[in-house]
Amino acid sequence: MGDAQRLSPDEQIRSAREAFEEGRDFTIAVEEEFALLDPETLELTNRFEEVKAAAAGTELDDHLVGELIASEIEIKTGRCDDFAQAADAMVKRRDQLEELVAQFDIAVAATGTHPWSRWQDQRIIDTPHYARNNEILRYVVWRNNSFGIHAHIGIRGADRAIAVCNAFRNVLPELLALSTSSPFVEGTVTGLHSARTEVFTKMFPRCGIPDAYDGWAGFEQYVRFLYETKSIDEHTQLWWSVRPHLAFPTVEVRICDAQPDLAQAQSLAALVHALGARFARALDEGEPLPNLPNRLLEENLWRAIRYGLTDGLIDFGRGEVLPARARIERLIEWVYPVAEEIGAAPYLAVPQANASERQYARLEELGSARDVFAELVRRPRERVGG
Repeated sequence: MGDAQRLSPDEQIRSAREAFEEGRDFTIAVEEEFALLDPETLELTNRFEEVKAAAAGTELDDHLVGELIASEIEIKTGRCDDFAQAADAMVKRRDQLEELVAQFDIAVAATGTHPWSRWQDQRIIDTPHYARNNEILRYVVWRNNSFGIHAHIGIRGADRAIAVCNAFRNVLPELLALSTSSPFVEGTVTGLHSARTEVFTKMFPRCGIPDAYDGWAGFEQYVRFLYETKSIDEHTQLWWSVRPHLAFPTVEVRICDAQPDLAQAQSLAALVHALGARFARALDEGEPLPNLPNRLLEENLWRAIRYGLTDGLIDFGRGEVLPARARIERLIEWVYPVAEEIGAAPYLAVPQANASERQYARLEELGSARDVFAELVRRPRERVGG
């Protein structure tokens, strides 16, 4: 759960650098955010505190946290040594969550946005961290009823971690295109494939695709500037789509929509893990990596928001638009040797249709976004691994 920062800014920055220098390469942890729903109406329901209290003393307790609103809950795999371990943990955590919420007659869903529940009806959870965000952001944080999947990749070395973050910038649109799952929000069929990205990254400050930084020193200079000008008072107020985490020695990738299907959640997390390891390997071996300006990356980000996997993304090296699936297939080919080493290779795949594509296809057949969402929530869950 979002705890207020306890260290001074100087202590937080110093301890983060030390942790990166002593960190372990290529560990992986995955966090998945879920909506808590009334099982009859499928409206968001503000019952996080009941569920969290019921988890006390169980194995799930340390892996179950709050995330802004009381109708949202997050499960965490914990740090894993390889991806096969993380994939198994993802199965286990989803099972544990579903068993827990069943005690309260609550349903859960994992799409980037809820199709119709009003943000005005959601309650921010009572923690110092989220109370502070509410004080600072007001309407911006009230509107953020969104759900994502995040991955933390262990990277040893502070400068190396910044370089991996810089490299991730270039593929954030591809990762979003693969993960889009939020075509409906606020009772509207948006025509987008990731309404979540518009709600979150376009409204929050210090969000979306970050600048590239010249090593840890350049990153630290900027973070110190933010603290000194009182632009931030907690390190988590850097809401970028990829960031070096200042509480753990990890690079955290935050661009992706939540995934209804466990298999696709695993596949997406496997690609993120493999990319992090492959970027680090390229840096170690002197392989050049792109460093594209934000103005170009934003073009591909919009394409991912609007079309998901159904259209093209720009290949800036070639200066041409390629099908989004082809871009991701090339990424998989590039990371595959390293993915085999870290246990991610068996999970890498481009789906025939991702979550937003499937929702639009079912909308054509069912005629109602509510019916599409009900079908997602109430269908039997596919068993994968474990």
